[in-house]
Amino acid sequence: MIAYLSGKLLEKQPNQIIVDVSGVGYEVTIPLSTFYELGEVGNPVQLNIYTHVREDALALFGFKSLREKQLFEYLTSVSGIGPKLGITILSGMNVAELVPAIRQNNLARLTSIPGVGKKTAERLVVELRDKLGKLEIVPAETAPGLSPFSQQHEDVLSALINLGYQKAIAERAVHKASADQGQVLSFEALMRKSLQLLAK
Repeated sequence: MIAYLSGKLLEKQPNQIIVDVSGVGYEVTIPLSTFYELGEVGNPVQLNIYTHVREDALALFGFKSLREKQLFEYLTSVSGIGPKLGITILSGMNVAELVPAIRQNNLARLTSIPGVGKKTAERLVVELRDKLGKLEIVPAETAPGLSPFSQQHEDVLSALINLGYQKAIAERAVHKASADQGQVLSFEALMRKSLQLLAK
C-alpha cells in the first residue's frame, strides 16, 4: 500500500492534484485544508497517503498532516461514510473545529457541512465521540483560522458564491485579498483582488 508520496506538484485543483514521483504521475484526492497548504505548481510536495482499494479502482487520498489522515480514517470507519464524503467533511471543517463538534454533539455545526445530513451527523457523534479522545488536536485558538468577516467582506463573499465559487475557497480568497493589502479596500477593489487570487 502507498502510505507516503514525495515529489513535484504537476497539477493543482481544489480537491485533486497530480504528483510527479520519478516520472510517474500520481492522482491524489485532497481536502481543501491540504490544498491551501500546498505550494505552487512545480514545487516539491510531500503527502501522507491513504490508499483506498475497490474491485474496480485504486484511489489515493492525500493529507499534509498525519493528524488529518488519522481523522480521515476515523471518519471513513463510520457506517455510510466513504472516502469522498470523508474528504468533503474535512474540506468543510478543519480538524481543530471538527473534533470538538463531534465530541460536544454539535449537530447544527456538523450538518452545516455540505453532504452531511442529520442522520450522518448523529452517526459521527455516536461512533466517534469516544474514539476521538485519543486524537490530539491543536486548540482552535492556535489552529490556522480566519478572523470574523466585516459586512463588506460578507458582501464580497456573497457575490463570489453567486458566481459559483465554493464558500470555503471564496472565504480564503477574501481574507487573503484584504490581508495582502494591509488597508481597507472598497467593495470593487476587494472583489477584483479576490477574483485575481481565485484565478491563480
